[in-house]
Amino acid sequence: MRKKDLIIAPSLLSADFSRLDEEMKAVQKAGAGMLHVDVMDGHFVPNITIGAPVVAALRKRTRLLLDVHLMIKDPLFFTDSFIAAGSDIITVHAETCTPGTVKKIKAKTKKHGIRLGVSINPPTPVKKIFPFLDMADMVLIMSVNPGFGGQSFIPEVLPKIRKLRQIYDRDIEIDGGIND
Repeated sequence: MRKKDLIIAPSLLSADFSRLDEEMKAVQKAGAGMLHVDVMDGHFVPNITIGAPVVAALRKRTRLLLDVHLMIKDPLFFTDSFIAAGSDIITVHAETCTPGTVKKIKAKTKKHGIRLGVSINPPTPVKKIFPFLDMADMVLIMSVNPGFGGQSFIPEVLPKIRKLRQIYDRDIEIDGGIND
């Protein structure tokens, strides 16, 4: 992959929440292409973060693409509110969806010109995502266990990325523990 193909998407989870506007401006000035927004529900993952009202507030304050990662148990139920909030990309987990659910979410996102991502966690076999590939505009491979910030990259996910790249020619996003 050529370096120009890489897009840096800093995670909102790493921001100082008392200074979100300043933090967004700083990552935008630094050349970030997107802002990764981790939405956690306390059910699919053990922590709770933000919801659609915060995404709507972010949308009013930045021109960055908002890459909204729904680490939630029932993404179909919340899809409309994150669409209305101004998400540019909505990513759901293969572990929480059936192909039929993703097909419904895809119809909603496509209607509004929003990209759809499908994600898998580090212990999930890469084949779990295969039924979703024809619907996904992007695949997100978790390189940390979802639900907590500040974790180290799990190198065991690298073969998944290589295997996926052999059969999937669209965007692949890697989430967690990424550094220099």
